[in-house]
Amino acid sequence: MNARASMLAGLSCLALASTPAVAQNAPANSYDGNEIIVTATKRDASLQDVPFSINAQTEQAIERANASTVEDLSRNVAGLTVQNLGPGQSQVSVRGVSAGQIARDQPGVKEQVGVYLDESVVSLSLFTPDLDLFDLNRVETLRGPQGTLFGSGSVGGTLRYITNQPNLDRIEGKVEGNVNLVDGDDFGGHLKGAINLPLSPNLAMRAVGYYTRYAGFINALREGGGESEDVNSGERYGGRFSLLWKPAENLSITPRFVYQKVKTDGFNRQEVYNLYANQFTTTRPRVTFEERQQYLLLDEAFEDEVKLFDLTMNYDGDVIGVTSVTTYTDRDILVSRDASALTGSVSVDLGFPVAGILLPSNLVDTTGVKQFTQELRVNSAGTGPFQWLVGGYYANVKRDYTQRLPTPGYDAFTDARFGAGTSAALANGFGPDSPYNADIPYDLSQIAIFGEVSYDFTEALTATLGGRYYAFDESRRFVSGGLFPNGDNARDKTSSTGFSPRLLLSYDVADGITLNAQASKGFRLGGVNDPLNLPLCDAGVPNGPDAQTFGGRPRYDDETLWNYEGGVKAQFGGITFNAAGFYTKINNLQVTADAGSCSSRIVFNADAHTMGLEVELSASPFTGLDLGLSGSYVEAEFDSTLTRPDGTVIEGIRNGNRLPSVPKFQMAANATYSFPIDASSDTSAFVTASFQHVGSRYTQPGDQENNPRTFTFSPNGLPRPYFGATGLEQTTLNLKLPDYQLVNIGAGIEFPNELEISVYVNNLLDENALLAFDRERGGRARLGFATNQPRTFGVTVRKGF
Repeated sequence: MNARASMLAGLSCLALASTPAVAQNAPANSYDGNEIIVTATKRDASLQDVPFSINAQTEQAIERANASTVEDLSRNVAGLTVQNLGPGQSQVSVRGVSAGQIARDQPGVKEQVGVYLDESVVSLSLFTPDLDLFDLNRVETLRGPQGTLFGSGSVGGTLRYITNQPNLDRIEGKVEGNVNLVDGDDFGGHLKGAINLPLSPNLAMRAVGYYTRYAGFINALREGGGESEDVNSGERYGGRFSLLWKPAENLSITPRFVYQKVKTDGFNRQEVYNLYANQFTTTRPRVTFEERQQYLLLDEAFEDEVKLFDLTMNYDGDVIGVTSVTTYTDRDILVSRDASALTGSVSVDLGFPVAGILLPSNLVDTTGVKQFTQELRVNSAGTGPFQWLVGGYYANVKRDYTQRLPTPGYDAFTDARFGAGTSAALANGFGPDSPYNADIPYDLSQIAIFGEVSYDFTEALTATLGGRYYAFDESRRFVSGGLFPNGDNARDKTSSTGFSPRLLLSYDVADGITLNAQASKGFRLGGVNDPLNLPLCDAGVPNGPDAQTFGGRPRYDDETLWNYEGGVKAQFGGITFNAAGFYTKINNLQVTADAGSCSSRIVFNADAHTMGLEVELSASPFTGLDLGLSGSYVEAEFDSTLTRPDGTVIEGIRNGNRLPSVPKFQMAANATYSFPIDASSDTSAFVTASFQHVGSRYTQPGDQENNPRTFTFSPNGLPRPYFGATGLEQTTLNLKLPDYQLVNIGAGIEFPNELEISVYVNNLLDENALLAFDRERGGRARLGFATNQPRTFGVTVRKGF
């Protein structure tokens, strides 16, 4: 951390880490400032009474932080990290349980953190949905494996978006408008609204609608010397509509429909080297990239459309309670990338002429997901010392993944190089002028039975024992065709059964002070690796080192872990202090590795561990001032080594090396001061500031080997000419992503008629953070980094009624 950042951290060391939340079914304005109500145990409970580590960010905290994505929230939550690869493409990890960057073309890899919208699961490996945060009651982060109550996707933890529910008691609503200026040259903003209407004494509706325009901040150099500005702009729009019907006092039925679509015109990638734009070519203009700049032959795009219908029924009896949650999700994702450099690098290896190397090539990935889930659970009612909950869960997921590489004119160059009819012979039923094609449909089903019991041995000591039995079956077909793949047509199956237990102890040592301990097991389903693109491996050399290393690995095993933790929760006066220490032993961590020159990715199994400490402190020393601090220190390392046939380490999977994408140290601090400015009209103002530090990370395990790393276009040390370059020229990069600091400030006025006007500056110091390393075909086609949004000025107006 530099001197300026250290000074800012010192000035902010008392800042607010989290803001209290309110109950899911309570009105958003019913919070009295003292108690935090969450539903992490699938029962309403005070945050301080939940016997494990949890954080809750409330609606007000989200608004004051001007947060619009889960990444914005993550920096204020100890132990929560998000690898931002663009809207709708974030990867979430908790407490350092991370296996590396999951690429868009790894549809079989499962998520490590479960993401829920209320009771409905919405997580999907790489594509964590970029849900709008408007009209949320709170966002809960449950740290550590939650396999007992939340299942397979929660091996590292669970993230829950809790929405405001329909209210039978009153008409209420709100509207919000925003305008922001990003990087000084592109405007964004949003318009959002929510309304709650009682329709009868036992029927109410709540509707939410929103539209957001994302300002762009990445510029693209173009063929012929032009430049397109702000190519990663986009939009997000959607809404939620829910009804609450209470035919009886203790029975509620809540159907809901959710729709959202995210569209962007590009990606937050700044490049260092591109096959077509670099410092080495002599027959093309030489290029040295600036910050937030890339090179494109083709426009890029991302689209994510989500349609979700769920039905929640609750019966609160005197003896038992019953909850049923039925969910159907239909999701369509498009990732359209400029793969011209990738295809062009292969064309160089194949000896194509310059015209063939320069063909524009569009890699189009589509993902279609149709998911049905049903959960039914029964719990004890009353306030006795013995409490229990049992439930069953069923899910069926159909995921259809396709990949095409349309490259107009490519067949002609292929047939000229290898003989007439070559392209047609390799197509395997796919269309012309697409050297890579794949259809990969998945069908996954699971059933689970789970339960927890708790007993108050004394007024101070409570023990909770839980477990979950699960059974998974997954089938997959892999069909490929074109010049680059193998012409595969294979069917695979994988299945797994198991049991995940959990033990919790909670002891009230004094009024407002509780000690907690937990031992819990988590799991993540294994799967089948995609075949290597053998024609691309080792520049076409048969049985080369990459083919030997990454071939012959058809499957990867289930990932399991045991988590052990102890913590303290204390609340007295205006101070809340929560801390936990943990150790996690991971068996068969599913590590994603780039398969070198093969333009493929392979999942390996390796053992690992994480251990660390997380702390959250908040304080209100006097009326109007809220201060606090959150931070985490995590050691996340491999406990085993994987080697190639020649004894060299595979992609950094070495005993003692760090797990990827996880900072050792992360902290956040903020402060808010509210004060009256007109006592007669009850008008007040507030000022707020925050400081966030994220430590250094690696994108993939292999990035810490031979680092700084030197990249060349030639795969074997022999000249491989392209555009006048020899192919032996070197680009050296430090692949350790440096730590970064973000400073945000804001101020506003709150009027008595629920009108608020605020201004803010996010990323005040205009930090250009490197979030992930981006390499195409082992770095031969492209080198770059995903980066964050630059300095942003904004003004927001909110009006409630």
